[in-house]
Amino acid sequence: MRPPIILESTTTFSSSSSSSSSSSYSSCDRRLNTLARHLIDVNDQNQMASQNISPSPTASSNSVFAHLTRAPEDPILGVTVAYNKDPSPIKLNLGVGAYRTEEGKPLVLDVVRRVEQQLLNDVSRNKEYIPIVGLADFNKLSAKLIFGADSPAIQENRVTTVQGLSGTGSLRVGGEFLAKHYHQRIIYLPQPTWGNHPKIFTLAGLTVKTYRYYAPATRGLDFEGLLEDLGSAPSGSVVLLHACAHNPTGVDPTLEQWEQIRQLIRSKSLLPFFDSAYQGFASGSLDADAQPIRLFVADGGELLAAQSYAKNMGLYGERVGALSIVSKSADVASLVESQLKLVIRPMYSSPPIHGASIVAAILKDRDLFNDWTIELKAMADRIISMRQQLFDALRARGTPGDWSHIIKQIGMFTFTGLNSEQVSFMTKEYHIYLTSDGRISMAGLSTKTVSHLADAIHAAVTRVA
Repeated sequence: MRPPIILESTTTFSSSSSSSSSSSYSSCDRRLNTLARHLIDVNDQNQMASQNISPSPTASSNSVFAHLTRAPEDPILGVTVAYNKDPSPIKLNLGVGAYRTEEGKPLVLDVVRRVEQQLLNDVSRNKEYIPIVGLADFNKLSAKLIFGADSPAIQENRVTTVQGLSGTGSLRVGGEFLAKHYHQRIIYLPQPTWGNHPKIFTLAGLTVKTYRYYAPATRGLDFEGLLEDLGSAPSGSVVLLHACAHNPTGVDPTLEQWEQIRQLIRSKSLLPFFDSAYQGFASGSLDADAQPIRLFVADGGELLAAQSYAKNMGLYGERVGALSIVSKSADVASLVESQLKLVIRPMYSSPPIHGASIVAAILKDRDLFNDWTIELKAMADRIISMRQQLFDALRARGTPGDWSHIIKQIGMFTFTGLNSEQVSFMTKEYHIYLTSDGRISMAGLSTKTVSHLADAIHAAVTRVA
């Protein structure tokens, strides 16, 4: 071991220095020498230790994860992966559930850009943690947006709202809350439904079952099957309902059918859990798209509702959403909030601040809100226009079959009725990417690409069984 380094002082004391100053200097000098010896000793010890390190099990040539098999691509996100690998200049991605402009580009709403600039210029803002339940303004305004400002549930303080990680995270929080605190762990999902729904609720601890929803023969709603399946569900079961613009089919019940569904659910003491991912994005009206949920709130019963601002504000990557639970009383609502905090805390502790700040700013300012609704309706109207153009193009080509479901369905997606072989044909021959169940995102279509899609569908229908 090397000898300790002696740090020599270059400071010269005058003869008038007191003995106390000399003593203070000596003490400082000793501390520096001690520190130097410690650092050298530690260095030597580390060098010696490095020569005697025994190999760790994780340091072997074979990885402890070598037994893993490659997981399949997500059936929806995998479409985009395949699309990105295709060098064709005519390729078209109709799989991703995100709005695109006429030029096929992602859109950031003008009102969102303006609010972000306001937030940037506000020097009083900071990046501190926000509460477990999220931003208070965001929660309050989100509840008003979905239930209505004059909702009796809000006025009676029966609504508990927490900020979630978009719709997906809000559904997961709701699922885990139910698994912990609700007496019935069965949840019924429509068949078909968004591909992530079964995974979310299964991992949350619920048992997933299905009820009939889509009728392939009519490419519309299997209303009788829906009523029959929910009518035979065990009392107290949870029922997932798409608030509007059903994903993937684009098929929604009429308001009269919604009323029959409500009566059946309440008579069976089933618990409705709404997934609202497209409010305002389906019809262009925020209030019209929320009507089904408001029917259930008006009867005084309990329910859950998950909201997402990914589509209607274009905040996909901000992951901003909300979970609201309507209870029978204000006292119960307070208890619900306390338990939701215990679900959220170990999951992600608290939600992100930026996206929620954007939403809150837009919802609480009348001018910003009005500007948002104008942009929102423009997006909805463009999608409606794409439906009409595609229908007209297929009819002009004399494509076999009745394609009226394209203009009858609503929202971002159309369930074309194409089978997996026809989908594969379109991808291989026309470089058009969509999910294997024949779902296409109308938001990914444009006036320039309608003819290409119509040609592909016509060829698939006439050449592939």
